[in-house]
Amino acid sequence: MEHFCIITNKEKDKNLTITKRIEAYLIQNKKTCFLAGQILCDGDFCYTDSSTIPLNTECIIVLGGDGTILHAAHDLLERNIPMLGINLGTLGFLAEIELQNCERALDRLIQNDYTLEERMIIKTSYQQKTFYALNDFVIARSGYSRLIKLHVYVNSIPINEYTGDGIIISTPTGSTAYNLSAGGPVVTPGSELMLITPICPHSLGTRSIVISANDEIRVEVKQNRRIGLEEEAIATIDGQDMIRLNVGDSIVISRSKKTVRLIKLGEKEFFQVLQTKLGWGTNDD
Repeated sequence: MEHFCIITNKEKDKNLTITKRIEAYLIQNKKTCFLAGQILCDGDFCYTDSSTIPLNTECIIVLGGDGTILHAAHDLLERNIPMLGINLGTLGFLAEIELQNCERALDRLIQNDYTLEERMIIKTSYQQKTFYALNDFVIARSGYSRLIKLHVYVNSIPINEYTGDGIIISTPTGSTAYNLSAGGPVVTPGSELMLITPICPHSLGTRSIVISANDEIRVEVKQNRRIGLEEEAIATIDGQDMIRLNVGDSIVISRSKKTVRLIKLGEKEFFQVLQTKLGWGTNDD
């Protein structure tokens, strides 16, 4: 690789000390390095201005945590440039490299010693706008409303009626996010499937469903038992964009042809991360 661009979470690298260190290392090795421009900030994050990234960029180095990588993936979805995450936060699932291994990782990029991992994206269209998710779509109750009722169809076939706080439609990448917290299964990132996981269901027999990546999911908001009460729901896309839904509204979720390409150096295997983050395999028996 010859041409690099850096996206930095400035809350985690306030004085750009690490950013400048990486930039200097790449320039020292006769590579080009560009710092991505940012536009309007929203809460804890600033959005990357993709128009400032040179066309010949071969690698995006993301400095931050999984949230920063998730934002960068959305901002650069149309560019589809391979990304490498350098972790500046707590242990994550998307950030490949820990800071202490930074220079060694850069050396491997320079020597083209890496592999690319394609991560599946899911999408929905609503009111003439298309939304994409690397992790998940969450359809949940709005504010302090009571339980919501959702009807779920797969390929137009009724699958289940969920009454509770909502449901999560997750990609393999998102299986270790909200899906895991809600009791859903963990799947390897390269799997081709989608997960449907209820959030605090009112039925103890309600469990996650695993379906093919080529299936189509439709979620319809139904009226609950209280006659005349308009049950509102909110669909949240990767914790960023939001769609407000009313009774009778529905959204259709399916696999997108778009993907996110992550650079893998084999520094952390998926199951090693699970062992470290979730404490798997620590039983002395």
